Amino acid sequence: MKIIVTGSLGNVGQPLTQNLVQKGHTPTVISSNAERQKDIEALGATAAIGSVEDADFLSDTFSGADAVFAMIPPNFKEPDPRVYYQRLGRNYVQAIQQAGVKHVVHLSSWGAHLDKGTGFILGSHDVEGQLNALSDAAVTHLRAGYIYYNLNNYIGMIKEQGIMGANYGDYDKLVMVAPSDIAAAAAEELTTPSTGQQVRYVASDERTAGETAHVLGAAIGKPDLLWVTFTNEQMQESLEKKGMPAHAAANSVDLGASIHNGKLREDYELHKPKTMGQVKLEDFAKEFATAF
Repeated sequence: MKIIVTGSLGNVGQPLTQNLVQKGHTPTVISSNAERQKDIEALGATAAIGSVEDADFLSDTFSGADAVFAMIPPNFKEPDPRVYYQRLGRNYVQAIQQAGVKHVVHLSSWGAHLDKGTGFILGSHDVEGQLNALSDAAVTHLRAGYIYYNLNNYIGMIKEQGIMGANYGDYDKLVMVAPSDIAAAAAEELTTPSTGQQVRYVASDERTAGETAHVLGAAIGKPDLLWVTFTNEQMQESLEKKGMPAHAAANSVDLGASIHNGKLREDYELHKPKTMGQVKLEDFAKEFATAF
């Protein structure tokens, strides 16, 4: 099969590419970095150097493809993440239509069923809607949980304050996932015939924030590590003091609030994956300890 992988050799793109090659496919990996070409080819894949901001480049690259893995690369320099997601979503739709692609697997997020109150995840909600408007392509949305490596953002707080903390915590449930488990689900969906629009949740483990702090704390020699729940106002103020723009901080607060009030995981609870991923929190804790 001719399969296109966006996201270069990132946390998901690299294991996905390796998985597809092992299955006997020769995927084409899109990267904006020409220096990545040799690394892509070393994996047994074909490199397509260009930007997902270029709809014509995407259309040319998608031409003749049996399936496309579509993700929105993170871009923290964008002033409005939602507008950024919408713009790239339009590029994907245009390229898919022009190239006649019939099978799309989109990397989305838990909480993407909601049209308000989830901060940064609203971009994934918008892209799902854009792709669902495609009349001639089967689209599967992989709604991934909280990606483990985001927990590394708490390393500074642990070292400085001896706690983990956000405007959610304690008994609030986190649905977490490893990039390798996302890649495995994506490879399965890309190589399996599909019709219509579908949603598949991808998760590796479910823990409360308190349990998460306990597991990570044990791994770094701090078995009494606590996850403290801040108010929304405290969270906003803390993020702004660290230099985050007010609008970006507000998005983070909204996202955390949706975890705290349970709305983010409502649809997940109704449509849990039949099989959880292989990488558990204790496995990630070893990586966390190394990073710490």
